[in-house]
Amino acid sequence: MIQVEKPTELLREESLPESGPKAAGADKRIIITLVALFGLIATVALVLLYVVPYYGLGAISVHLPLVMGILTGLGAVVLLGSLALLCVVFGLGRDIYFSRKLRSVAIRLLLPILICVGRLVGFRREQVQHAFVAVNNELVLAQCRNGKPLKSVLLLMPHCLQDRDCKVKVTYKVQNCKRCGKCTIKNLLELSEKYGVHLAVATGGTIARRIVIDTRPDLIIAVACERDLTSGIQDTTPLPVFGIFNQRPFGPCINTLVPVEEVEAVLEQVFPEGRKDSQ
Repeated sequence: MIQVEKPTELLREESLPESGPKAAGADKRIIITLVALFGLIATVALVLLYVVPYYGLGAISVHLPLVMGILTGLGAVVLLGSLALLCVVFGLGRDIYFSRKLRSVAIRLLLPILICVGRLVGFRREQVQHAFVAVNNELVLAQCRNGKPLKSVLLLMPHCLQDRDCKVKVTYKVQNCKRCGKCTIKNLLELSEKYGVHLAVATGGTIARRIVIDTRPDLIIAVACERDLTSGIQDTTPLPVFGIFNQRPFGPCINTLVPVEEVEAVLEQVFPEGRKDSQ
């Protein structure tokens, strides 16, 4: 591996929490705090939705304020109950009764809201994204341990892992790699062969979605930057995606790196019996 000095951007990125197999307590606290804050904001909005038109509704019918109050109360109970259930799931690090479908909806809709709420209280977008992925990863591993044995796993990698001066095209057939060792594609190929999992390299979200549709995996282990990784998790839900952030010593999209040992640690957890037959 080529040794390079760490520029300012990489030093700044290293201050963010790592996306390991188990979510750190700080990650859970960030997500649970933001969910709770969103619940408080939503409650205030529901109360205002009832109070503001209260007198106007009373002028139309004496029963309308009561009806509005009942509907507002039911809405608050459902919303706050759902958010409370999510907090329990995030805190325990595993799904409980009725929570998996709720989590799928939350992944699609809640993250942009949590990013906005986080900005209000001083969290950077990247901090919320790292916390979101860390908590998601813990839930994905719990789902794998408690579910059916995995038949297929996809290692989905970004094209920027490949050395930018390399002339070999690995986007559609990663086996074209000459394994010269200048980038981590060689190490990932060795992992895919060792554990019998599919390895694919994508140039963007459209190609990544096509790969997922073609391979139909039970689990995706994806490597990408914050934006692409969080959007990918949202796009593929309820399909479980374990996310790992890439490292960018040369800046975005140029000769990025992936901690191969972290990828293998995840494979060891989802395949505790060891080597799998090639797919």
